[in-house]
Amino acid sequence: MSGSGGAAAAAVSSAPPAQDEGMTWWYRWLCRLSGVLGAVSCAISGLFNCITIHPLNIAAGVWMIMNAFILLLCEAPFCCQFIEFANTVAEKVDRLRSWQKAVFYCGMAVIPVAISLTLTALLGNAIAFATGVLYGLSALGKKGDAISYARIQQQKQQGDEEKLTDTLEGEL
Repeated sequence: MSGSGGAAAAAVSSAPPAQDEGMTWWYRWLCRLSGVLGAVSCAISGLFNCITIHPLNIAAGVWMIMNAFILLLCEAPFCCQFIEFANTVAEKVDRLRSWQKAVFYCGMAVIPVAISLTLTALLGNAIAFATGVLYGLSALGKKGDAISYARIQQQKQQGDEEKLTDTLEGEL
């Protein structure tokens, strides 16, 4: 059993490393901290959501607890040391691009709210959704500076002027 786990770990480590995508170290830690806090809020709110007789609230609560487990598994695998495949899953998630993580985390957070629109579901999934938003913002990249933006606008304007002069010369 442990031989197959070692082979899987070797296959994961031979894969190409995760792309940096221009994220600074503090922003990467902010995203991870947000994921862990989102997992804690999902778990607590999911437990409160399950204390009811309404089946949709129970379904949303179970989904929120599952979201908490997945968030912890992806963002903080050291919290799941008792699970053999936790590090493998975390390494695979680290290789995903930021926009893929954003879609995954936001999608996971929207489903319980769609199942049961309650204040507990909204507040419990807010931080998990914010984690997806943070990853989405990192996928957009850094904001350009004013000098490079002005240079691009000047090049566009010069191209438009050249097209205009070519059409005017063609009419004469």
